[in-house]
Amino acid sequence: MSSTLSDPLLAAAFWTGFAALIVTLLLAGEIVNLRMALRRRQRREQAALAKWRPVLNAAIIGDIPESLPRLRRGERLVFLKFWVHLHQSLRGSASADLNEVAMRLRCDVLARELLVGRRRAARLLATLVLGHLRDRESWDLLQKQAASDDSTASLYSLWALVQIDPKAAAGTMMPFFIGRDDWALSQVVSILQEAREDCAEVLEQIIPELSDNRLPRALQLAEALRADLPPTMQAGMLRHESVTVLVTALRIASSPAVCGEVRAHVAHPDWRVRVQVAKALGRIGGREDVEPLTRLLNDSEWWVRYRAAQALAELPFLEPGELERLRNEASDRYAADMLTQVLAEKEMA
Repeated sequence: MSSTLSDPLLAAAFWTGFAALIVTLLLAGEIVNLRMALRRRQRREQAALAKWRPVLNAAIIGDIPESLPRLRRGERLVFLKFWVHLHQSLRGSASADLNEVAMRLRCDVLARELLVGRRRAARLLATLVLGHLRDRESWDLLQKQAASDDSTASLYSLWALVQIDPKAAAGTMMPFFIGRDDWALSQVVSILQEAREDCAEVLEQIIPELSDNRLPRALQLAEALRADLPPTMQAGMLRHESVTVLVTALRIASSPAVCGEVRAHVAHPDWRVRVQVAKALGRIGGREDVEPLTRLLNDSEWWVRYRAAQALAELPFLEPGELERLRNEASDRYAADMLTQVLAEKEMA
């Protein structure tokens, strides 16, 4: 042994192997320890659920106990998670009864404490709790979190603010959304549906003040929320030089009063604009728009011809016989073929 350790290379190999063995044993011990801790935590959670599930289930059917058990420190997060889970699957009086239980247990105070803590998961949970409770006292804290760089936390806060006060949330948070590209439009629209009318009013106020690079996002939000902007504002957007703004403005054109501005882009050099012109005239156009749509039916781009044919077929005052006449009189065979295709689709629908 001594002769082996006297060789520097063999000694290094021996002690390296010995150290690896010690590290392996320590890791194995840590894994066992973590596994045991997980089992203990699961048992505590199961015990907490066994204690609180009957109470919350009774509250759902309107049978709230006069005396509630004490919410112990180790049960708080388990209780809040289960409470939120029930809340998200219920509506009406059952939600109000769940809120009564939570308020009697001072969960509003607990959630505000968690909201300013360091643990991100606990802050997100607290945000959902405060939103369901419609807690006014947490407004400033939620507004501060909504302005943070954490996209998930900010979206949770936006949802909570809308639950507390839809009108105030729309006025406060709309500029944040328009100025941020990390908030997915679909998620924001889902959250703001409950405040759709309030959002439309806010958009009317802020759109004229937006810069050109923020205007498309505001119009996309208006489109997604189906906000009916005033015809004068629609007309102004339809005179914009930016293709991106113009395309979105054509999508939300909803008043026959702006047909003139829409027709002005029938010969626009960008085919994406011409596609939207055809779709807009199909929604809001009159008999005088048959001629512009017929011109678009002869466009060099397939999608423009297709949308123009669909628009002609959607005009309520055009009878099937008139559409067939337009097809027979078409000088371009591609235009005639497109009308034939759209008429066949209409018959099959």
